[in-house]
Amino acid sequence: MDDPRAWDVLGSAYLSREPWLTLRRDRVRLPGGAVIDDYYVLEYPAWVNVVAVTTDDRLMLVRQYRHGLGRVGVELPAGVVDAGDACPEAAARRELLEETGYGNGTWRPLCVASANTGTHSNLTYSFLAVGVEPVAPPGPEPTEDLRVLTASIDEAARLVEAGDVVQALHLAPLLKYLLIRRGG
Repeated sequence: MDDPRAWDVLGSAYLSREPWLTLRRDRVRLPGGAVIDDYYVLEYPAWVNVVAVTTDDRLMLVRQYRHGLGRVGVELPAGVVDAGDACPEAAARRELLEETGYGNGTWRPLCVASANTGTHSNLTYSFLAVGVEPVAPPGPEPTEDLRVLTASIDEAARLVEAGDVVQALHLAPLLKYLLIRRGG
């Protein structure tokens, strides 16, 4: 079976080029010949998050207000891959340290996900860090107001079941880790 063919981009124009909102309008021709005059793509840098497990087998989580939903939620330590980061893992290590003060441990990739493959240009790289420990005081960005939360595996599962983790790009790697822990 052949893969579906890519669309031909007939033209592009940027409608916004702000640090947190880069919006591009493409004119595209589909493989069957149909033309879509206004197809919108949101361009973002790569994102990272980390399922961090402490030396005493607790998960590092953060609680923070998210203005888009107008509510506080539970999330993984996460952020953006900055230009100065050598790779996504370096960004994830930096974010974990900044947001929680934890570091070290054994790291490996956990999964890669897209917020929306139809409209977003970036990917989210999720890592598993086992055996993390406190190494410095947290140093969140001036725009972040975080509360560090540690949870046992069962407590984390209850947070998921209760709907306290709603950010899909955080929920997916957390659920993957919980499945791994249960042997699934």
